[in-house]
Amino acid sequence: MRLLVVEDENGIAKRVEGACVEGGFICHLSDAGADALEMLKLYDYEAIILDLMLPDIDGFEVLSRIRAIKDNTPIIVLSGLSSTEDKVRCLSLGADDYLTKPFSKTELMARVFAVVRRTSGHSSSIITVGPLEIDVKHKCVRVYGNDVNLTSKEYSVIELLALKKGSVLAKETFLNNIYGGIDEPDLKIVDVFICKLRRKIAELAGGLNFIETVWGRGYSLRECDTEVPTTISLEDSGKLKAG
Repeated sequence: MRLLVVEDENGIAKRVEGACVEGGFICHLSDAGADALEMLKLYDYEAIILDLMLPDIDGFEVLSRIRAIKDNTPIIVLSGLSSTEDKVRCLSLGADDYLTKPFSKTELMARVFAVVRRTSGHSSSIITVGPLEIDVKHKCVRVYGNDVNLTSKEYSVIELLALKKGSVLAKETFLNNIYGGIDEPDLKIVDVFICKLRRKIAELAGGLNFIETVWGRGYSLRECDTEVPTTISLEDSGKLKAG
């Protein structure tokens, strides 16, 4: 998943970028408001972290312009301005959250994850699809309580499917979110990731498949129609698969 950080102080920008990367996000940096608005035309972002005191147009104006074009990307204001008036103004203009400097990286990322979940329609950090659980806080996947051993990119694919559960995602969407427009491989790599995910999940789910192929459009995460026991051990899941 990709975040846009709009911050003109290099030290703070690098600190935020480091926190985002540790949180599993691809991070794009912008040090000016006008530049940030242009980047929004090129990429889709899961969230924006926005400073208010920018060298060209201030963050209030950036926020206003984003909402004026009906762009609903979650926006967290990160600013040294701490007055109630500034906070109320930002929230009135459409900001989703407001954090003052100095800040804790842990709190910042907790707020990022929270707004991403909320705007995706998920109040909990654990997204469930039948026996399948995607824990976006701890970056892990479980089936019937058993951990699924995934690579970082495989996890990125299932996390995106989970956050957009019910929507059909094109292969280009996966590449943009995993590679951020940098050195993107062929679209066929998405099929490889999906194939591996299905196999690893099915091994613990008695052969069930939760990732639907929508021909000509992409992939979607869905509930499985097949009835299986509500609780199952790792040993039993292997028996189910064999049976």
